[in-house]
Amino acid sequence: MRAPIKHIATGIDVGTHATRVVIMMHEHGETPRIIGTGVSETRGLRHGYIVNKMDAIKSISLAIAHAEKMANLKIKNAFLSVGGIGIESVLGHGTGTISRASGEVTEIDMHNAEVAAEKSLSRTTNKRIIHRVAIRYKLDGKEVLGNPSGMTGTKLEVKMLFVTCLEQHLNDIIRTIEELGIEVDEVVPSPIAAGLVALSKKQSTVGCALVNIGAETVSIAVFENEVPISLQIFPIGSTDITNDIAIGLKIPLEEAEKIKLGGTGGTYSKRKLEDIIEARLADIFELIESHLKKIGRNGLLPAGIVLTGGGAGIATIEDLAKATLKLPSSLAHPTTANATKYPVKDSSWLVAYGLALYAIQKPKEIMESGLNEAWGIVKGWVKPFLP
Repeated sequence: MRAPIKHIATGIDVGTHATRVVIMMHEHGETPRIIGTGVSETRGLRHGYIVNKMDAIKSISLAIAHAEKMANLKIKNAFLSVGGIGIESVLGHGTGTISRASGEVTEIDMHNAEVAAEKSLSRTTNKRIIHRVAIRYKLDGKEVLGNPSGMTGTKLEVKMLFVTCLEQHLNDIIRTIEELGIEVDEVVPSPIAAGLVALSKKQSTVGCALVNIGAETVSIAVFENEVPISLQIFPIGSTDITNDIAIGLKIPLEEAEKIKLGGTGGTYSKRKLEDIIEARLADIFELIESHLKKIGRNGLLPAGIVLTGGGAGIATIEDLAKATLKLPSSLAHPTTANATKYPVKDSSWLVAYGLALYAIQKPKEIMESGLNEAWGIVKGWVKPFLP
């Protein structure tokens, strides 16, 4: 009997505070499962970009070694996340004329419109596009629900979201991983990777904002109709809250970090602590509110705000988010973690987990896309001879 084909996929999330690695295995017909994880304190990074390469290599290699030992294999390829302040999203609009005389929209027409959308972008000097997704199509001025392939018309328009990264920062992190003997198959924005496992299909369809509160950055990714429509990263994070507590209560940073997450220690005014935390969280949520207003989604996301990242562990954060943003608020939980061999324990692992899952799904998407394109060509050949 033929042995089932095994697909091994690895996700590497190099955060400013911690590096996390997830190795996942998928056998045909089975549910993907995590077979190895590794974590280490990240060194040599600031706001998501490398400032000391040697320190970064040492800390990242430690997390990789832990994951390899647990999985009992050597990592050769990986999907890598980026989430520093050099990440931003921009919208592009493209238009193309339907190439077939019959007016039938093909994959080629969609591709041409998407290329036109990319060419319409400005201010992309020193930046590289790392993610692109079609948000909306119009055919002859009328919005198309879903994929327009197979419909008939004369002019196809597309609105696309492009996520860019500063090329220098991107090259630095890729070279660092490759110097450890691992080939980077693809780079994925951290919020996009986290969204794969942090959000349910219903949440990402009706509209929600995934907010990741990291150590030195806060990211927001807004989803509608199962695709991201906006992404923004701010240079503020949970470390700022720790620093405020240390200064306000005049205590060591280690103790400040502990009580920030609900721990006990020392004698201090509970009310003063709450005021310090709420003041900094209010700053964060004001940035988020401003972004939602900018894209016309403030107060208009039915699934509300989904909080993730290390800073999401602060006790009062859900209530404050709900009060400030006037939207439902909840903590993210992996949507498929109960099917894995090593379940994801907290939201800090969502990016690495999402990367591995994305790597598992990618070959299937490529194959299906190739088959659809091939079938379109075959139909083009056969159609003239049909009655």
